[in-house]
Amino acid sequence: MTPEEKLKSLGLALPKVPTPVANYVPFKVDGRTIYLSGQGPRRPDGSLITGRVGEDISIEKGYECARLIGLGLLAAARLAAGDLGKVEVLKVLGMVNAVPGFGDQPKVINGCSDLFVEVLGERGRHARSAVGMGSLPSNMPVEIEAIMRIVD
Repeated sequence: MTPEEKLKSLGLALPKVPTPVANYVPFKVDGRTIYLSGQGPRRPDGSLITGRVGEDISIEKGYECARLIGLGLLAAARLAAGDLGKVEVLKVLGMVNAVPGFGDQPKVINGCSDLFVEVLGERGRHARSAVGMGSLPSNMPVEIEAIMRIVD
């Protein structure tokens, strides 16, 4: 099953790649390596989800936010590689806007990691960091960036 077919079987669709809100690009390709800019969680209408994990956002809602970001990152990777079947995830950096003392960042970022493995199989497995932040741009609860590779 191709990644596109897998997405469809899960009832998921890739969103439009978000337009950067500052002076950067959604991705940069260097040889076979794709550097994906950080993204926040967006609703289907493109609006940003906001709030702080452990205050306004539960761990479960944070997980769903990370899953939405994963879809956005896959959309940018498809644009960069031309085909999701040519994408392998190498590294993920997940940042969680959380209350002081919050220690469940990995549970939140699993939303993105789990999606990558569901859609890409073994090519979705990756190295990862999941860290807490005192704040994130526009008060988004989660921001995730990734490094991927174009494979044959």
